[in-house]
Parts: sequence; structure tokens; C-alpha cells
Amino acid sequence: MTVAALRRFFGDRKGNVAIIFAFSLMPIALLTGMGIDYTVATQKKAQLDSAADAAALAAVTPAMMAQPPSASITAATNMFNSQAANISGMSGSASPSVAAVDNGLTRTVTVNYTAASNNAFSGVLGRQNWALAGSSQATSSVAPNIDFYLLLDNSPSMAIAATTAGINTMVTNTSKQGGCAFACHESNPSADNLGNPNNEDNYTLARNLSVVTRIQNLNAATQSLMDTATTTMQNFNSTYKMAIYTFNTGGINTITALTPSLSTAKSLAASIDVLQVYKNNCLTSSNCNNDEDTDFEAAMSGINTKMPNPGSGMAGQPSEEVLFIVSDGVDDSNVSGSRNQALFNTSMCTTVKNRGIRIAVLYTTYLPLPTNSWYNSYIAPFQPQIAGNMQSCASPGLFFQVSTDQDISAAMAALFQQAVATARLTR
Repeated sequence: MTVAALRRFFGDRKGNVAIIFAFSLMPIALLTGMGIDYTVATQKKAQLDSAADAAALAAVTPAMMAQPPSASITAATNMFNSQAANISGMSGSASPSVAAVDNGLTRTVTVNYTAASNNAFSGVLGRQNWALAGSSQATSSVAPNIDFYLLLDNSPSMAIAATTAGINTMVTNTSKQGGCAFACHESNPSADNLGNPNNEDNYTLARNLSVVTRIQNLNAATQSLMDTATTTMQNFNSTYKMAIYTFNTGGINTITALTPSLSTAKSLAASIDVLQVYKNNCLTSSNCNNDEDTDFEAAMSGINTKMPNPGSGMAGQPSEEVLFIVSDGVDDSNVSGSRNQALFNTSMCTTVKNRGIRIAVLYTTYLPLPTNSWYNSYIAPFQPQIAGNMQSCASPGLFFQVSTDQDISAAMAALFQQAVATARLTR
């Protein structure tokens, strides 16, 4: 070949496009296959992310929140698997990992998954599948399950007329006693020469005069509270239990032990009544105690042994515990052999609260009775301090005071709702 011919051969550029296309064909196929498989994998990940979201939400429904965390895990796993099963082109099944953690009244459910999307161009890409992974998290809070322990003062001072008009009626009709606003309940009133018609006690006199006493209002309010608790429990999808105790001379008297049947508690609350004594200064014909009929310390000690240590109130955990005290706040007991009429000792309140049990206190105002010599001598000196002492027993935000002519039922309901609300806010 001549030099001229060689020059023409090497200078000829015909066919370059075919050669370049041949060399670029492999990268083009690789990128095209990768793009298609990536798009398909992205679509499958979106479907799996949706399944994870549905699974997390299914685990924190009200029904699941009423059950232990293990139930939430099962619900989330089943929901994810049922939705992932409808996604085709997967290498094996998607693998979910579910965790449910309770923190107070809040449950957090986390769903993690791993999966693999089959590649259509595995021969070109050199890999069989595209790895996928994702997670979803859902959180929900619930109202706690709560056990309420009602400690109700039914000592003789709770037999005072409930309204100003009632007090005036009792004072007017007991002039032979010096004017008494209390409907004291006695089994042998003739021993005290009360001067009432037919030798009846003041308890019967009040009934005959249609005078409503504070203990009657407490009876009705306690029954009404069971209805309030039932409605609130249903609205919050919680469980409330009730125990009702009264107190007077010492220890506590059981109206009902802790029960989940609020209707039963309501029926039994109808029996709440003031302490009946034999006569003034005597519990029975053979037990005269100088009217030392309100022993707060013994009552607090007794109720403390009835209440277990509280839990979070979440499903599967012990309930929260709330002690609900209703009283006029005056201690009248024997201390070191002598009658003690004073502010009640709140040290046991501190003991109870230190256990994590909240205390709600409804103070039924101890009314000033300036026409009564006993009141002026023994109660008047510290009467202005009673409310503050009662409030010191209560947990923050759980003190309520109701005075003469005010509605005890409304006050008890309001305090109950406050106890429920603060449980939801502080956990």
C-alpha cells in the first residue's frame, strides 16, 4: 500500500457513530435498567411506608390503649403483614419490627421494616434486588384508671342543718336546749331532757320540721358522684373503682370496699348517716366518752392501710389512687387522757402523699355559731384556721370549700373532675 493510500485510510472518519454507539450501548442499558428498577423499588417503598403508618396507628387506637403494650405490638404486626402481603415483586416477605413503650399515660409505638424489591434487570445490574427499609411512629395518651377511696366524716357535727334557714329553724325550736343547730342522733334522748315533742331527739325533730342536714346532703352527693364517675369513665374510656368509708370515734367504717360496680357503690351510699349515740357524752349506755366522736388520726391511719401503692393507671399496670376526704375539719378525740378539740393533725396526709397517692379534700365549712356557748368556748378560737389546715392536707389543686347554702353535690362533682383532669395533665 502506498503512502497516499495509508493516509487516506487513517484519515477516513466514516463509521465513527456506529463505533461510539457500540461502546455506549452498555452504559445506556445499565442506566436504563437501574432507572426502571429504582422507580419500581421507590413505589414499593411508598407502599411499605403506608403499611408501616397504618400499623403504627392501629397500635394506638382507644381499644389498644386499654390493653397492655404487647397487644399493641401484635396489632401493629398483623396490620403491617396484611398490607405488605398485597405488594408483589418482593424478594421474600417484608420483615417488621415493632416496639411499644409506655411512659406514664403515653404510649409510643415504633414500626421498623426491612424488605427487598426484585430487580427486572438483575443480569445487567449484577444484583438480584434492591434493599428497602423504613419506619413509622405513633404516640397516644390516655386517661388513667383510678381507684377512689372516699373518706366521709359522719360525726355528730355533720348533722348541722345544711342551710341558714334550717339553722334558724333548729335554733328556734330548741330553745330549752339553749338553741341547737345540730340534729344530733340519740337512741335515748329522754336522758338529756331535750324538751322536744314526744321526747324525740334533734335528729327526729329536724326530720319532722323538714330541715335538711349536711349529712343528708352528703348522702345524696355521694350517690350523685357515682353517676358523674360513670359518665366520666365512659367518656375517657377508663376504669374507675370506688371505696366508701365513714369515720367518727375511731378507725373507719366500711360502706363498701373497693368495687368496680359504681351502681353498687351508689346503692350502698344511700345508707350513709350520722353517728347515733346513746345520749349526750355517751356512745352507749356503758361507754361514755365525753363526746369525743371525731378521730381524724385514727381514720387516716385506717384508710392508709386500705390503699395499695399506686401505679401509672395504664392498661396492665396498677391504677392511680386518690383519697377523697369530705369533712368539716375539726378533730374531737382523746389525746393523752384528755378531750382534744382542735385542728386535725395533717401528718398522716403527708405520709399518704409521700406514697404517691393524691388527696382531694372537700371542706364543708365549720359554721360559726355565736349563739352556742360550746362553740364560743372551744371552736371559735381556731375556726378561722380550719380551711387552711384542710387545704394543707390536699394535693395541689385538689382543695374545695363549700359553705352553708351551697350545693355539696356540685362541689363533690367539681372536685372529682379536677382530680381526673390533674391526673391527665401531670403524667
